[in-house]
Amino acid sequence: MKEHTLNDLLKCVRCGSCKAFCPTYNHDNVEPMTARGRLMLLYGLYQGQLKPTPALNDRLFSCTLCGICESSCPTGVNITEAIYYGRNHLRSSDRQRRYLRAVAKFSVKRPLLSFRAVKLLRPFLLYLHKKGTLPFEIQLPEEPLKNEQWIFKPKKTRGRVALFTGCSVNFLFPRLGELLIKVLLRAGYEVVLPPGEVCCGAPLRTLGLEQETAELARKNIEVFGKLHTEAVLSLCPTCTLTIKKHYPRLIGQGLENTMDISEFLLDKLAVPAVTHYKNVIYHDPCHLYYGLGIKEQPREILRQLGIKGIEPEEAGCCGFSLSLSHKEISSGLLKNLNEYQKADTLVTSCPGCILQLKRQHKNVMHIIELIAEAAEAAGHQHSNFK
Repeated sequence: MKEHTLNDLLKCVRCGSCKAFCPTYNHDNVEPMTARGRLMLLYGLYQGQLKPTPALNDRLFSCTLCGICESSCPTGVNITEAIYYGRNHLRSSDRQRRYLRAVAKFSVKRPLLSFRAVKLLRPFLLYLHKKGTLPFEIQLPEEPLKNEQWIFKPKKTRGRVALFTGCSVNFLFPRLGELLIKVLLRAGYEVVLPPGEVCCGAPLRTLGLEQETAELARKNIEVFGKLHTEAVLSLCPTCTLTIKKHYPRLIGQGLENTMDISEFLLDKLAVPAVTHYKNVIYHDPCHLYYGLGIKEQPREILRQLGIKGIEPEEAGCCGFSLSLSHKEISSGLLKNLNEYQKADTLVTSCPGCILQLKRQHKNVMHIIELIAEAAEAAGHQHSNFK
């Protein structure tokens, strides 16, 4: 275990502040399902007082890695980093997730082949979904977002940005990437989709594959670090968080100009209201809110679009990160968002949250869809961006 992880374990004063908001503790009120409990288990492993067992592994892999515990920790323990390193330490003894690791590593190494294989297997995947084995109904596009063209130029250039597509946008939601490119072109930005981009590594790191994640990080830093763009934009908060904050911990270098689209576009919108959306609730992705500290920007964008959102009394993690490994917890966290049922439309900023929220709500949108709709209307009115 790395020295700074041990220091974090020693900093924990066992106060229990992290218990108040922990989504897994709210689901199962036992101490090992809290951040404090998991840190104590990790310390026991480090001291040799505990040995890996299926039950212990399950406690450390059942954390959603939402990061909410860190905002309530009075001593500033980097809890999620401790969990990541703990999972890496346990990877060889964790047989329950060995198939997930194998599939994840194969998909990352051969993404296009995996995409085509999933398309061929779609009838079988649909069967698994109906049986309840697969939580989502996978709807694959005809082609991924990326093709031969990787530079898009506006009529009049005011700046240059790169787009980190990420696996979910590239292979599951390419339309979201297309909409973002159109919005950026209307705003006068040249958009670069560089060849050589690989997965950000978050799925691998979640499964304890630290070394493999570091290799992906080096490749992405090499590809994006030489582009000299104003910003590297992503439609996925997990990708943004990983590149901006996790890469420096893994390889000593990240991309500081990596940004969520709401942060980048906030002061650049001058578009008409999209008035036909009523009873809208914005769902905060955990990695955007707790990891990157972005809460007001997407809400301000919705206000600029003329959308008055409903703020639920209680919101929280949707449970997407555990949807394949801990289905009962994942479904329980989703059901806890019962206030969302009063919304006609749910808006969020995360492709993963979209997949999860669609399990119980029929109308879930990424915020870029609303921005693009308004931008299209602005084009028809000969309006423009700021």
